[in-house]
Amino acid sequence: MAAQPPAPLGDKAEAKPLRADAQRNRDALVEVAAVAFATRGVDASLEEIARQAGVGIGTLYRHFPTREHLVEVVYRREVEALCHAADELALHHPPDVALEQWMQRFVDYIATKRGLATSLRILLTTNSTLFSDVSGRVTLALRRLIEAAVADGSIRGDVDSSDVLHALGGIYSAPDTEDWRDRSRRLVSLLMDGLRFGAGKGAKGAGDRSGQQPPLR
Repeated sequence: MAAQPPAPLGDKAEAKPLRADAQRNRDALVEVAAVAFATRGVDASLEEIARQAGVGIGTLYRHFPTREHLVEVVYRREVEALCHAADELALHHPPDVALEQWMQRFVDYIATKRGLATSLRILLTTNSTLFSDVSGRVTLALRRLIEAAVADGSIRGDVDSSDVLHALGGIYSAPDTEDWRDRSRRLVSLLMDGLRFGAGKGAKGAGDRSGQQPPLR
């Protein structure tokens, strides 16, 4: 597993540092909740989340007094992890490969966001700091990756990061079918083929598909 991202931006759930065992419990709850919300939606059983994290339901409620609190922390974690992935991938891969693998990681982010949709709409009206804290971070991460790939000559020079983000955003509204993730990953591959087409250095990295290297988590 790749290095863990830093603590979620703006998460003020704990007033003071937790004991090591308490922090492990909290991290496990957030990790399990992210998967549960992505696969079963925001109504996923909190009791089941606690069980899979290896703690009691009382421990869950000590860390997260309400379902909305857990949703907020999971969402912040997903945004932070996605932005951290951009930096990690840029360090270890050619620019176009880093961009493609990040866009595949974006599919996982969208899956979790879709699962949280109902609660996020509620939080949008009740928690103004949540979205102001994370606004623009994903856009900036994508822009950095695209600018590096353009400078490297491995994708087209006329690429606008806002257009790419708009195309990726279409994944969010796609029908929620059993093969949604597979279809979304194929769409990302097609999008990347278009970005490489006509690039100064040709289809650099075309043989190193993200399918051969799992997206960073």
